[in-house]
Amino acid sequence: MLIGVGLGPGDPDLLTLKAVNALKDSDKVYVPGKMAEELVKPYNDSEILDFPMLRDYDVLNEIWKKNADIIANEARNGTVVFGLIGDPNFFSTFTHLKRVMHKYYPDVETATVPGISSITSFASRTDSEIDSSFEVSDGSDKKSKIVLKAKHTQDIIRNLTEEGYEDFIFAERLFLDRERIIKGKEDIPEKGNYFSIIYAEKGEK
Repeated sequence: MLIGVGLGPGDPDLLTLKAVNALKDSDKVYVPGKMAEELVKPYNDSEILDFPMLRDYDVLNEIWKKNADIIANEARNGTVVFGLIGDPNFFSTFTHLKRVMHKYYPDVETATVPGISSITSFASRTDSEIDSSFEVSDGSDKKSKIVLKAKHTQDIIRNLTEEGYEDFIFAERLFLDRERIIKGKEDIPEKGNYFSIIYAEKGEK
């Protein structure tokens, strides 16, 4: 199994307990750089894999495939952690690695442990109080949307469909008892609650 573990913004005190336990329990830990290596060091040894910041996707795909080759056999036979700064599901090296793993090694199960992201770190350090809708962008086209407190699910899905969104996930009470995750709008319930979230994604053009 391969687990992407968020190590937070860089402060060693901001690793979650779940992240620490995953690091301690893993058979092998890989990281993309020195900062992540230092954060992992108190809990396990780690090996740095090269993930250069390039825009040449042909070269990048070769590098991601090479790293996936390194990880695959170990992840089949044990638990491998890939630890990275921030959160593994937001603008993350792990996202690219996971896609390559699924393409070439679909038998390797993957999972993630969330970490404190740059978005929440920013709000904390700048004393920014965000209590209404906001947009996060890295300059690329907007392909997804998250709706919190999704009580009127069908109205939300109808409106998002009109905006061009096609794929939907409903999640409720994440990491709590009675957690629900439903993929596909056909099976999403009529009503949600305060702990309900809808994730919408536009199809590839």
